[in-house]
Amino acid sequence: MSCARQGSRVAPRWPGLVTILLALLPAVALAAASPSGAERAAEAGRSLVGTAAPRLVLTTIDGQRIDLGRLYDTKAVYLKFWATWCVPCREQMPHLEHTYLTAGSDLAVIAINAGFNDTLADVREYRRRLGLTMPIVLDDGRLDAAFNLRVTPQHVVIARGGRILYVGHVADAPLEEALRTARSAPPDAEAGNRSAAAAAVPSVHYQIGDRVPDLTVSTLGGGTFRLGAAGSATVLAFLSPWCESYLASSRPQLAANCRAAREQSQSHAADPGLRWLGIASGLWASPEDLTSYREQYHVTIPLTLDASGRLFREFRVMTVPTLVLIDAHGRIVQRVAGAAAGSPDALRAPPVPTAERDTPR
Repeated sequence: MSCARQGSRVAPRWPGLVTILLALLPAVALAAASPSGAERAAEAGRSLVGTAAPRLVLTTIDGQRIDLGRLYDTKAVYLKFWATWCVPCREQMPHLEHTYLTAGSDLAVIAINAGFNDTLADVREYRRRLGLTMPIVLDDGRLDAAFNLRVTPQHVVIARGGRILYVGHVADAPLEEALRTARSAPPDAEAGNRSAAAAAVPSVHYQIGDRVPDLTVSTLGGGTFRLGAAGSATVLAFLSPWCESYLASSRPQLAANCRAAREQSQSHAADPGLRWLGIASGLWASPEDLTSYREQYHVTIPLTLDASGRLFREFRVMTVPTLVLIDAHGRIVQRVAGAAAGSPDALRAPPVPTAERDTPR
């Protein structure tokens, strides 16, 4: 860089550029610290590999019933979690289709759409466009919880007998080796007993009219936030840190909805009669990602990372942005999602409960 002499000092010709670069250094450091897709899948697999897979009954987008427990008794099972908006998922789809077509009788291949920001219509159109033929299930949150979904794509290989053998992110040699090993595994009766017990754990779901119990969540930076009756109204803003940037070109309307909802929360952040909590999905997100999001967009409301997906599941949130309004007594009185969440009148309209998507029964 050329310089201009000022007295006895040598100063940069573009001091403004230096200032900008210095300001960007923290964001660059955070991005470098953010886990890769393979690392996120490995983290998800640490508590899964070697354990019994849940014996759930699934329904495909065509209404076909799939009993995973019965499949485990006779063959290996390959589940692939994916989303229509996910670039590496699209890149790996030829591999998944080929695996399904060449699987044989000792391997069941099932594509699991994560159900996050995808509708039934989205999934059916994606299948038509790519010419997919394998069974496809649109997750309602049960599989997300059961298989610790942290990234898309996420591969789960279950050995014959029902024990989880492998969790990964890339269609590579280790995945192929896991598929071969899974087919030759001996039956494991104890795995079936343990997975049946795990599948029996009841779910909690909150909807309009329900009272939210006193829950305390940890926020970014080490603070806490109390849900439930707090003496003032509370808005839970469900979000994804990557929505505005990652989806800007592939799903521009969705990215615009996320931006509008963030701006909506910021415009009301100082309202003394309204508390805000941003709840970030743990899918493709880490504390470092959420910190970067907060700094990039100068977010001032408290933020928490729902790493396990518990809050998203309990409040039945499958789309971002979604706003859930809780009154001063802890009762859910309103819920708005999508483009409506960014409207200035979003939290003034009468609460009208609507289904977020047309999931097949």
